[in-house]
Amino acid sequence: MSRIANAPVRVPEKVEVSIDPESIRVKGPQGELDQAVDPHVRIDQEEDLLRFVPRDDSRKSVAFAGTMRSLVDNMVTGVHEGFERRLEINGVGYRADVKGQTVNLQLGFSHPVAYEVPEGVSVAVEGNVVVVRGASKEQVGQVAADIRSYRPPEPYKGKGIRFADERIIRKEAKKK
Repeated sequence: MSRIANAPVRVPEKVEVSIDPESIRVKGPQGELDQAVDPHVRIDQEEDLLRFVPRDDSRKSVAFAGTMRSLVDNMVTGVHEGFERRLEINGVGYRADVKGQTVNLQLGFSHPVAYEVPEGVSVAVEGNVVVVRGASKEQVGQVAADIRSYRPPEPYKGKGIRFADERIIRKEAKKK
C-alpha cells in the first residue's frame, strides 16, 4: 500500500492556503487554484506544512488521502513555479504561430487548424517548439494533448506533433 499521504506538503512563503470543510484554495504568484476536498480526508495545517489524514482506516479513505495529497502538492507547485509542456513539430511545411489566445497550426491539411487556448494557460512558439505554460498541471497537460491530437507522430517518417520527452519507435518500410 502506498504511503504517499504520510509525507506532508511544504507551503512556500509566497503561497497562501485557505481550507474550508468542502474545498481548499491555493493562491500564489502564478495564479489561484481551488479543489474540492474529499469527505474521507481531513487536512491539518501546521505553520507551513499540510498533513492529510484519512478519517477512518478503510482502504478508500487511505487511497483518497494519498490522492488529495498529490493534488494539493501539484496545486502548490503550480501557483508557486508553474508547469510547462513542450511539443515539437516535425514535418515539411508544418508550423505554428500564436495570435492572442489562438494557436494557428499548419499541419499539411487543406486548411489551417485554429485552437482556442483556455483561460489560465499560455502558449508560446519558439521555432518548431510549442511551449504550453500554466498553473494547473491538469489543464497544461490537457491543452498539450489536444494540440498533439491534431497530428500525432507517425511511426514511419516521424512526422507530426510529439511531446519533447516522447520517444517514437520507428518502423521499417516495406521491402521488395
